[in-house]
Amino acid sequence: VNGLPDDHPALAAAALATGADVPVCLSGRARVMRGVGEILSMPVALPALPAVLVNPGVPLSTRDVFAVFAGMHGGKMPLADVPDEAEALFAFLAVHGNDLTAPAIACAPAVGEVLETLTGLPGVRLARMSGSGPTCFALFDRADLAEAAARQLKTARPAWWVEATRLGNAAEVLS
Repeated sequence: VNGLPDDHPALAAAALATGADVPVCLSGRARVMRGVGEILSMPVALPALPAVLVNPGVPLSTRDVFAVFAGMHGGKMPLADVPDEAEALFAFLAVHGNDLTAPAIACAPAVGEVLETLTGLPGVRLARMSGSGPTCFALFDRADLAEAAARQLKTARPAWWVEATRLGNAAEVLS
């Protein structure tokens, strides 16, 4: 961008000024985010996992989510190394959630509806909100389960944006 290397401090500052979830997008690699998105871990090697992404199509301001979050007691559990094997990652994620989920649901109840719907899908291993929302994701063991879940959701919830994909290393759209 403008001849700057990807790790130039001016680029990072411009990304943060654009939005809280933008700095993590500069490298296109999975990372653990802290603060308002300005504190990033080193890139995390994730296993390739079939997933379904869902956005309910409701507006949700990151600023509003953080304003509600400021009044709550967020999780302070330190994060150890993120596992790079699927089963270990599922166990890790079972105890490490997204601190912004409750504030996002308070601002946009549709996020809670999406998470509840994703959790009830056949074959889902885990459902979470991404970043400060409103996009959520569900992880599966197999691509065919993710694809079937996406088809089911597209039929049941035509107003929602739904996409089957693969997250982690070798990410790709499945359908």
